[in-house]
Amino acid sequence: MNKIINTTRAQESTNAIERLYITMRHLFNRGFYKPMGVSGETLRNALLQLRPEIYGSVGEEKSELNGLTYVLERLPEGIEQCRYINLTSDEGYGESHFKAIIPAKRRRDCYRIDEDQMNIVITRGRSDIYDILTHLTFLFIESEKICKRVLIEDTKKTIRDWTKLETALESDELSQAELEVALSYTANILGRSFVEVKAMHQVFATKENPEKFLRTIYWMGKLAIEEETLGDKRIITFSPVLRERLGHHIHGDLWALTIKETLEKNGILHRPIHIISANMHSVMNSLFAKKALAKEYPNSKDSLEIYEDLSKPKNDKLRAKVTAYAKKNGMISLNDTSGTNIDVQIFDSAKFGDKACCFDLPEGLKDDEKPVIFVMDYAFGEQAYETIDELLKPYQKGATKEFLNIESVSIMGKAGILEGGKGDIMIATAHIFEGTADNYPFKNELSAADFEGHGLKVLEGTMVTVLGTSLQNKDILQFFKDSTWGVIGLEMEGVHYQKAIQAASKIRKSIKEDVKVRYAYYASDNPLETGSTLASGGLGTTGVKPTYLITNKILEQLFNL
Repeated sequence: MNKIINTTRAQESTNAIERLYITMRHLFNRGFYKPMGVSGETLRNALLQLRPEIYGSVGEEKSELNGLTYVLERLPEGIEQCRYINLTSDEGYGESHFKAIIPAKRRRDCYRIDEDQMNIVITRGRSDIYDILTHLTFLFIESEKICKRVLIEDTKKTIRDWTKLETALESDELSQAELEVALSYTANILGRSFVEVKAMHQVFATKENPEKFLRTIYWMGKLAIEEETLGDKRIITFSPVLRERLGHHIHGDLWALTIKETLEKNGILHRPIHIISANMHSVMNSLFAKKALAKEYPNSKDSLEIYEDLSKPKNDKLRAKVTAYAKKNGMISLNDTSGTNIDVQIFDSAKFGDKACCFDLPEGLKDDEKPVIFVMDYAFGEQAYETIDELLKPYQKGATKEFLNIESVSIMGKAGILEGGKGDIMIATAHIFEGTADNYPFKNELSAADFEGHGLKVLEGTMVTVLGTSLQNKDILQFFKDSTWGVIGLEMEGVHYQKAIQAASKIRKSIKEDVKVRYAYYASDNPLETGSTLASGGLGTTGVKPTYLITNKILEQLFNL
């Protein structure tokens, strides 16, 4: 007797993510693929089946504008003009005449080789590749939509709107009237209203390129049309050096070695070390800002006012003053040269001046017992494992191994929240790895009770580590939230950090078995709410309060030893 078994959207979504993951790894091993060919079609179909929230109307005929903005902020400027996209390792382009292009919202070096080719340097591991390929797949889907709308069926001719847009862009500068006419053509091409297209034009516009939006749409369509009519295929390649190096921790090893050499040089290699993964300002500001800016804020009882002012772009002088004060009181800054794009700050509490710090150590501590606070900038996805795994290994000096005295590892990150809004706080009790059976329970030194009474919603529970923020939809996230997994949020690094910590403490024994761990996240978005995904914009000053609340709670525990 046959029974029809219907799969749920969550199950279909899980299957789509698995196909995306497997296909991307296969294409990387193969070395190249054509995005509009058979292999690329597998990626496109899987993404269309998944229909991630962050990509909005990607599965509809009309063009998706917010998703396009999100993607282009994370890809190099001009990539829509390039027929050939080459993913490389760090192969020396920084020492050439090529000028590095760094996307607004992703720290990766990219180089425009010629009018047709863009090279993207991968130094942050597989997660970087998944991120890029997912965004590129979205871009190709959107370019194909434009092609279908402007090509007249069964011919190689284009509709009048496309020809008029092409003619308008021959001019270096458009008058207001000419611009609105061009936007009218573009609205029809995109299947969007005039007011939507006009608003997006303002979002894209820069002083150097006021018609950036129109030119972006034109080039997306142009390459798709030429591929359809002339057979000029777009190709994505992976350099042989990248394929050879990936997974060998080359950049993480160099990064960790530089740090250990710096610790040894400063005589603090064997001191109690507390690792904090955070941004490059919150720990420094929490330690010193109130004291450094006492003249500027003589009556300020609430440090939040100072932190908010320090976060404003116009206050360079205030930030410089705090940084100078921190360096005077034992801070060492290491700008990354390894290719990881992870900068570092080291705070030696034995060098804090009298009453210079906003936190007090217990009395009677000898200098060699005073903690060293090691702050590393955010890692990206699997890069978290590479960097922490290398950092927790003993310092190999000749034939001897010197073990680091790691007291704690604290992770403060941004994450998507499944019940709440931007700026709310999540305290992890375990991490589960999406698409696998891997799960990592742990004892978190932080708890929800630590953050109550501050006007923010605080959730405590399981976090899911995802392959990419753009590989999610409401159905699969609702399943994680409502099922017995009890997931409260999603992020990209937790599993990778904890895997490295557990390996070092429980198996390799390179750090103490009872090392303390802390995980706290503040919400950057709620992907279950329409209009509240990452594509809806950044946190602004909303993120200041939770960032410093978490930072201060971590520091309070460190200084109470």
